Amino acid sequence: MTTTTPGSAVTPTPASSVETDPRPAVSDSETELAARLRLAVLRLSRRLRQQVAGGVTATQVSALATIERLGSPTLGELAASEQVRPPSMTKIVVGLEEAGLVNRQVDAEDRRVARVMLNAEGRRVVQRSRSLRTAYLARRLRRLSAPERQSLGELVRLLEVLVEEP
Repeated sequence: MTTTTPGSAVTPTPASSVETDPRPAVSDSETELAARLRLAVLRLSRRLRQQVAGGVTATQVSALATIERLGSPTLGELAASEQVRPPSMTKIVVGLEEAGLVNRQVDAEDRRVARVMLNAEGRRVVQRSRSLRTAYLARRLRRLSAPERQSLGELVRLLEVLVEEP
């Protein structure tokens, strides 16, 4: 089997890839929609990351939220979850400790391992950052008409479907 594209030479296409992929081809309009969605989500994410409680960085807030979600992770678990190298996470945690937002505690079962836990102030910073981000979005939503907000509600449902684990 061969394929051609305008202005190109004939290219052999492995028959197995054509015959075994049951998915329909992605159209140009779907590719364009995917690109627009990617850009909009990235821009919105960047704006939301900028909405943080005073005195901490977006990276620190992300680490705090991950610590909250994981409970009392080791530095390695935290680094893996945040997708950074362990030495980078150590620096982040040291900054969080110096800011009085987390405590490190030696693991009861393996004294070579330290676990990181949020303290009361760390929980307040996480909550405040979430509130700031929600308030930012609420202000932006007020710019939309009622039908636009309703459409956005449906879009949010579809985005939730897109991000569900398979």
